[in-house]
Amino acid sequence: MTSQSVTPDVHFPVERLNSVETPCYYYDTRLLGDTLDAVNTAASHPAFRVHYAVKANTNPGILSRVAAAGLGADTVSIGEVEAAIEAGFPAGSIVFAGVGKTDREITRALRLGVGCLNVESAEELDAIVRIAAETGIKAPVALRINPEIDAHTHHYITTGLAENKFGIAISMLRPLMERCRDSQHLQFRGLHFHIGSQITDLTPYRLLCERINTLRQEYEDFDIPWINVGGGLGIDYDHPDIHPIPDFDSYFDVFARHLHLSPGQEVHFELGRSIVAQCGSLITRVTYVKQGVAKKFIIVDAGMTDLIRPALYQAHHKIDNITSAADAEEVYDVVGPVCESSDCFGRDERLPLTQRGDLLALRSAGAYGEVMASAYNCRHLPGSLFSDSF
Repeated sequence: MTSQSVTPDVHFPVERLNSVETPCYYYDTRLLGDTLDAVNTAASHPAFRVHYAVKANTNPGILSRVAAAGLGADTVSIGEVEAAIEAGFPAGSIVFAGVGKTDREITRALRLGVGCLNVESAEELDAIVRIAAETGIKAPVALRINPEIDAHTHHYITTGLAENKFGIAISMLRPLMERCRDSQHLQFRGLHFHIGSQITDLTPYRLLCERINTLRQEYEDFDIPWINVGGGLGIDYDHPDIHPIPDFDSYFDVFARHLHLSPGQEVHFELGRSIVAQCGSLITRVTYVKQGVAKKFIIVDAGMTDLIRPALYQAHHKIDNITSAADAEEVYDVVGPVCESSDCFGRDERLPLTQRGDLLALRSAGAYGEVMASAYNCRHLPGSLFSDSF
């Protein structure tokens, strides 16, 4: 998959960043706005509805800007549902997924009036029917189906295979659809799919369309108002300046060309990383430059507690020194202060000559960065800054 290329135009307000406590997240709101415009333009098909995957970044400043762009919200906890509503997302535009919704969460979601509960097991459907009967609120539901498509991403974020923590196997679908259709306590919205994350080859999405088309033929005796195809569109972590906005045109075109729809049927999308990742950078200050036996280490004040993706997924974020004016370069390992050997952001990184006090930017960190921060080692959570706030 290619991305939309632009002339690199990244500007970090170094003077301002030098005066704030680090580590902190810096969000380029111009780029976020351009990305949201690109999403809305590419998804202009009358049947398409885009939801923002809230788990990617729950910063209130991010949520409010995405809500103002007219997207719905995809949530996986009642806390995310409430955060989305507080940020301005209409309750009816919110879908609530997740394999472990508690009775309290289901009850609260129904009373808030969320647009759909994405159901991931027969046992969950039992609980929703019971709670809907108790509250007198008809529950809008979609069934999450595992389409048995391997998106070939990291095994931690592949979710569409037959036997999985998530979703319902195709072989178990018919009795659940019959129950949704026949229950007086349920409003059947449709079918939900999600095949994984950080997908950069569009072929799995075409395969998903073909699988959905086959299922729709098999279940032509059912009215299926919604087809929710999930999200998972990836970004270019290696070249954030060259490809800051994913190729949304090609992504949505796959579904426009290959997914067969009935009149009035809607297609729902759940995009997170592709919307917010590139607009965010983790800003960290160099604490020490340490000479080892054969290596030099840059020890920074950010750690895996602030950005866990490298430690958790062996992911790599482009690292820029945004204060060094040196022409000479050296090779460093960039590591954090947390007492874990996995607290490493990059090995053998070629950077301008770096010294104590320099600021580094860990790029493409707007998704699964700040939202996954922790207080391990009793560390403080990172703050955040928005480019349009100063």
